[in-house]
Amino acid sequence: MLYIAYAPLYAHPLPEGHRFPMLKYELIPAQLLHEGVIAKENLFEPFACNEDTVLLTHQKAYLEKLLHQTLSASEQRKIGFPQSPALTQRELIIAQGTIDCCRYARQYGVALNVAGGTHHAFADRSEGFCLLNDMAIAANYLLHHQLASQILIIDLDVHQGNGTAKLFEKEPRVFTFSMHGQHNYPFHKEQSDLDIPLKDGTGEQEYLQILSHTLPVLLEKVQPDFAFFLSGVDILDTDKFGKLKVSIDGCKKRDELVFTELKKRNIPVTVAMGGGYSPDIKAIVTAHCNTFKAAKDIFNL
Repeated sequence: MLYIAYAPLYAHPLPEGHRFPMLKYELIPAQLLHEGVIAKENLFEPFACNEDTVLLTHQKAYLEKLLHQTLSASEQRKIGFPQSPALTQRELIIAQGTIDCCRYARQYGVALNVAGGTHHAFADRSEGFCLLNDMAIAANYLLHHQLASQILIIDLDVHQGNGTAKLFEKEPRVFTFSMHGQHNYPFHKEQSDLDIPLKDGTGEQEYLQILSHTLPVLLEKVQPDFAFFLSGVDILDTDKFGKLKVSIDGCKKRDELVFTELKKRNIPVTVAMGGGYSPDIKAIVTAHCNTFKAAKDIFNL
């Protein structure tokens, strides 16, 4: 069974200028249903993550600011969204969705969150559209409940997972791997356990060659019993901010490569969508839907 976490946008009203980037969260499941890739029973709507679980990762004073709407104007600018109770609630739902996906992945091999991948969130602050770091919250949940002993986070969004790197810099049970644009946001990079910065204009062949040489070696070295995969599609050549030259087909090959390597080692994986900012929403949705299709095909679900 393929389980997909889905947080409807009715929980998150946004000003007009912020709505376009959010459209994909409605269009992805709609497209998968339309094509018959999934049925309604594949989708589940999570509840909000509880405070104790969030506090395994984030500082209490910071969580209180989110819950009580006391972020300063400067702090809100760093997010890119104005604060609202609905925004905080959606982030809590997304975080719980990633946790729930971990439970399903342990049973079926893979599960996916239509949202998530909020890798710019730190223990004490928000950045880059990210308030709560859903993969970090889920990883700490697994460790706390002894559901995993060694975790690998595979972050292939075009932006470095700076919040994730910082959160786990002193945690040997979580290995952070980020392959990202060297000259892209964030302009101050944190240090992941393995960073591969890519030059502007890196092409599809080189991108896939680097990943195909790196990931198998990394899996043998880390020996994870659980993985997270941040499958951002802002690596596309059509992306407004990505600066890389990967086609939609190349992005699909990336996903297939990751899933194949994890599947043959019996490593369960939770997937979150991450970024995607092509001007044509169809390109974004197509690339993201390919991730779901690859997961379903390779894990035989």
